[in-house]
Amino acid sequence: MEPLRAMDTLVIGGGQAGLATSYWLGRAGVGHVVLERRPAMGGAFQDRWDGFFMNTPNFTLDLPGMPYDGPEPEAFMPRDAVVELFRRYVQVIGAPVRTGVDVTRVAASPPGGFSVETSQGTWRARNVVLASGAYQVPKIPPLAAGIPANIVQRHTHHYRNPGQLPDGVVLIVGTGQSGGQIAEELHAAGREVHLAVSTCPEAPRRYRGRDLIYWMLEVAKHGPELGVNALTREQLPSPAARFACNPLLSGTDGGHDLHLRDLGRRGMHLHGHLEAADDGELTFSDDLPERLAAVEAGFSQRVGRAIDAYIAAAGIDAPEEAVSPVDDWLPDEPVRLNLADAGITSVLWATGYRLDLGFVDIPVLDEWGYPRHVGGVTEVPGLYAVGLPWLTRHYSSLVGGVGIDAEYVAGRIAEGERGC
Repeated sequence: MEPLRAMDTLVIGGGQAGLATSYWLGRAGVGHVVLERRPAMGGAFQDRWDGFFMNTPNFTLDLPGMPYDGPEPEAFMPRDAVVELFRRYVQVIGAPVRTGVDVTRVAASPPGGFSVETSQGTWRARNVVLASGAYQVPKIPPLAAGIPANIVQRHTHHYRNPGQLPDGVVLIVGTGQSGGQIAEELHAAGREVHLAVSTCPEAPRRYRGRDLIYWMLEVAKHGPELGVNALTREQLPSPAARFACNPLLSGTDGGHDLHLRDLGRRGMHLHGHLEAADDGELTFSDDLPERLAAVEAGFSQRVGRAIDAYIAAAGIDAPEEAVSPVDDWLPDEPVRLNLADAGITSVLWATGYRLDLGFVDIPVLDEWGYPRHVGGVTEVPGLYAVGLPWLTRHYSSLVGGVGIDAEYVAGRIAEGERGC
């Protein structure tokens, strides 16, 4: 165990949020260290499956001090290339990173500052930036305990490729981005797939002449200047909406739309929400028609409307989007399903992650475990947050947007150092 060390600012987490913060702190001349629990840099992208591709195009990989300058701005980067991108970023900005350091406790240290306990000793810091992200602990519903022991269960966090699963049919629970993409991968590998449909909204890969993510970033960054605030934190319908799933689309095969009805027509079995599992008998909700309709309508009700408003307010010449024909195809699947009769040998839980800042031993977290803050500045002097979903706007956790919040937080820290 190393002796107590002191540092002006500690940044907890070495993903895009922590590194973007490090860049701005370095520019401001603030002494700091980035603590990363993984043994190597590359952030949570190292935890994704072998065939993972980014859902945001390369031109959005706009890290502070290192914008994308490659030959394929409209392409989508595979997992290993993303990991290498972040490792190169560390070198380019000279980030003072320590890997393999797991932070176990952050506590106030009178008369001021913080005590930060780690797997490699204790630090004392005047400022702490929470930048460990929201994809920390895989969520698996309690009903998983009702799945028979002979069925292989894995969260998508631990899924790597089709060959990792036993022969037989696969049930995927959840149809967010991971669930949809892995369903396509398994289907392409010749596997029969059942899908328990969630409420993540479908969205077009391209909208009004540009990739959808281009418009979402533009609206989030510049919309408020024109009175378009739909993608700001203040416009969320509830605190729970901070954790809503991202639009269902894919970056694989050059990027494409993902439509659940299309997956069904291709031979995948669509079911409603998985409600119960009892000794090999599964029960799904009987609202699949309504669920599919809601999934298809979600984009136009909020994000699409915000993009249209932004284009109009900014006077941008963008082609009108063609109206898609109504798709009323419905599968004929039972509400109850016997795993053995269906030949299902594995269940993949595509049920997302939960935020875990339990190491913060300071009363600053709300009922959702999310730090109470304004613009990343928490109510506890010297404690900050960067990179959480909807910290200020939709872009707050995205590679192409996290630098904006990081710049603001680093500026506040620098002002404090100068006594402003």
